[in-house]
Amino acid sequence: MFRPVILVMIILLPLAGCGDGGPAPAPADENASKSLVPADAALAEIYNRSCRSCHTVAATGAPLTGDSAGWAPRMEKGIDTLVDSVINGFGGMPPFGLCMDCDGEQFEALIQFMAKGK
Repeated sequence: MFRPVILVMIILLPLAGCGDGGPAPAPADENASKSLVPADAALAEIYNRSCRSCHTVAATGAPLTGDSAGWAPRMEKGIDTLVDSVINGFGGMPPFGLCMDCDGEQFEALIQFMAKGK
């Protein structure tokens, strides 16, 4: 005959893996990306309204601002290809990256900033 404690353990043990255990801590790169802002005030304004919401959250799949390793394979394609991807949209990124009034030079500057974090 089972003792009550053993019976309770047998019932509760499979439940130990259930649930999400609460929110996972943000990766260090994500935390670092949230602290980066372009030095140029006009570029910072564009970045804050159009880029920050995706490029500081790892779950979006967008390369994080300042994550040079995450940006490296993209940068290898060349800046013209990246600007074209921004203008036309790519994957989950909408056309113009949510900045309908930006020009190619601004997109290039924003890409360079996000790829380097400075």
